[in-house]
Amino acid sequence: MSVFMVLLVIAGVVAGVLTSSHPLPKSAIVDLGYARYQGSSLYNDVDQYLGMRFAKPPLDDLRFRAPEDPEDSSDVQDASEVGPICIGVGQSVSESKAEDCLFINVFKPKHALSNSSLPVWFFIQGGGYADNANANFNGSEVVENSGQDIVFVNFNYRVGVLGFLASEEVRQNGDLNAGLLDQRKALLWVQKYIHLFGGNPDHVVIHGDSAGAGSVALHLAAYGGENKNLFVGAVAESTFWPTQRTVADMEFQYERLAKQLDCDHSDDVLSCLRSADINSIQKYDAASPFPNGSDTPVPLWYFLPVYDGALVSDLLYSSFEQGKIIHVPLIVTDDTNEGTDFAYNATSANEVSQFMKNNYPKLNDTQLKEINKAYPLMDPLPKHAAYFPSAAAAYGESTFICPGNMMTASMSKHFSPDKVWNYRFNVRDKTEISQGKGVPHVLDLPAIFGLGQTSAPSLSFANTNSKIVPITMDYYLSFIKTLNPNTLRNQDAPEWDNWGIGTGQRLKLQTNKTEMESVPKLQIERCAMWKNFSDILEH
Repeated sequence: MSVFMVLLVIAGVVAGVLTSSHPLPKSAIVDLGYARYQGSSLYNDVDQYLGMRFAKPPLDDLRFRAPEDPEDSSDVQDASEVGPICIGVGQSVSESKAEDCLFINVFKPKHALSNSSLPVWFFIQGGGYADNANANFNGSEVVENSGQDIVFVNFNYRVGVLGFLASEEVRQNGDLNAGLLDQRKALLWVQKYIHLFGGNPDHVVIHGDSAGAGSVALHLAAYGGENKNLFVGAVAESTFWPTQRTVADMEFQYERLAKQLDCDHSDDVLSCLRSADINSIQKYDAASPFPNGSDTPVPLWYFLPVYDGALVSDLLYSSFEQGKIIHVPLIVTDDTNEGTDFAYNATSANEVSQFMKNNYPKLNDTQLKEINKAYPLMDPLPKHAAYFPSAAAAYGESTFICPGNMMTASMSKHFSPDKVWNYRFNVRDKTEISQGKGVPHVLDLPAIFGLGQTSAPSLSFANTNSKIVPITMDYYLSFIKTLNPNTLRNQDAPEWDNWGIGTGQRLKLQTNKTEMESVPKLQIERCAMWKNFSDILEH
């Protein structure tokens, strides 16, 4: 058997916590008051508690409302399997995808007790607010590699129409941004119960990828930056900042859905939508053109968080620029080619403009010309049309890289330049390169959590890029435990310098060539352009 196959088998054993057909030994019962849960014990002295309810099923009259406390149950609940994930855009109801989906998973050291007071790694999955794309990551390897010294938590939250339907009617007789409120509910659940798993509620570090990282940004700016002491540090991995719309902007979606479900003539439209069969709702939980917009291509993201004047109290650019954010140690990351997984396969500059216009509807012709000038015809990429690299670069910087750099700079300025770090993941994977994707969005996930632990494995991390895994993982574990990625960094890892003040510096994570670098001058200039467009991009 090759070394590569051995590594895959080992990863499969660990990942078997979620997939194995062989029963695992039972863990100790944890009494949460409203329910008692019994999970399972793994070979590496990690206990897992899967599929625990952190809120009442968001069904019937609770649809389009904030989550409520879970119901009491007297029986011991089986926590050996994950619950269904939240059904999203373009998906159908199944055993693994459902509206009843508010479940949380905890991975703890077997010997951790209620007084162990261990740091807590709280992971918010991504998926463009459209689906639970990074659900049920296996946290056993990071717990083991921490020296059995942390607790890891992940969970589901509502997405698509069920998580982000917006209207004044929803505001008046429901709750806007239900998906974000699910995240807050999970954070509050951790505050109340994580000590029972050995975790310290006063040392919770939130980490999100993609839309999860966008959620981290929203929680940092929530309620005008009021610190409700839910977390002490944050990691925003490939930060996703799409349009941040007002409720008025999204009324058309509400009206469109009401018409599609024959609720538009009802005396109580929202009650009609709440009573609609979930299968009927899912027929229309799909991306569609914006008013007066083109369907070639359709917008990448349709249902998204909105400015609600409460949790989302301002536009993100404005919140960070003014320092109206919770001041905590922060890591912000990006991959070199953030836009290649999303960009339209454009054949001309006009198609690049149309692609950007469909995703940022308020861009005007002058701004589109400026974008075309900033992203001219670039070197070709395999298996893609001539202007695909331009579209990918424009979308990647506008939506991920530049917002991430802005977050980093703002936290450095308003909090402390000594407690903010940034990296660019530039690990070259031959498969991704051959597909014309370069180093795409969240390619670093397997390096953070370990081979086979995520839903986005890359085979090269088992061989040619294997050395980057302990370096990346140990930076994360050091930050989770000490709020500094350098304190417990891997012996082969260089010192990761802070971003500093101004244009900043970042770590380039690359196999056998991890080192500090300055942000390129051209990228700084392009990010300045996007910042000038921010009022338009965020509407």
